[in-house]
Amino acid sequence: MKNRLTRALVLSLMTALGCAYAPSQSSLLQRIAAQTPTHAPAAKKAGAQPSTKKTGEAGKLPVVREVDLAALKKILSGANAKSRPLLVNFWATWCEPCREEFPDLVKIDEQYGAGKLDFITVSLDDVSDIEKGVPEYLEKMHARMPAYLLNVPDPEEVINLVDPQWSGAMPATFLFDSHGTLVFKHMGRIKPDELRAAIEKAVTSDK
Repeated sequence: MKNRLTRALVLSLMTALGCAYAPSQSSLLQRIAAQTPTHAPAAKKAGAQPSTKKTGEAGKLPVVREVDLAALKKILSGANAKSRPLLVNFWATWCEPCREEFPDLVKIDEQYGAGKLDFITVSLDDVSDIEKGVPEYLEKMHARMPAYLLNVPDPEEVINLVDPQWSGAMPATFLFDSHGTLVFKHMGRIKPDELRAAIEKAVTSDK
């Protein structure tokens, strides 16, 4: 009964906001609302900042850090201090189009590196997957960009923080210039050439 009520509330919210979700996309609203709120945001990790150091070491799984709304806000604003564009990808291991696009994201990260671009991934998996499920997938994909797992009670606050026009559908990719201004966004599986063009423009304009 609880799950039915939760789903009904989510659908009502989607209708009220006028959100349209593509069948091939997963939803931030749907995922967070469907989770039982037994995990409180980790306040001690709220000061996390994007690092230029690649996650993972030899023989170890990549490190995935838990973040709440305050931490995510700091991460997004951190682009100003670093004077580099910031690429953010929202994804989840249970999201099929997210998995399909991940190899392309890994290639883009390898191409630009930390010298030109800060690139982070934000997982919407359950918090219980932070030490095994998500790191194992990242290792399988040979992903070395800084990785985070989002834990928030209200998905609308995240949506409004990143882009009020975002419906919450995933995967979702956002590119901010060195001043923290959103200059490119794409909902659904990325088009690598299109994203590279946007990154090149952002990187070039910052020189």
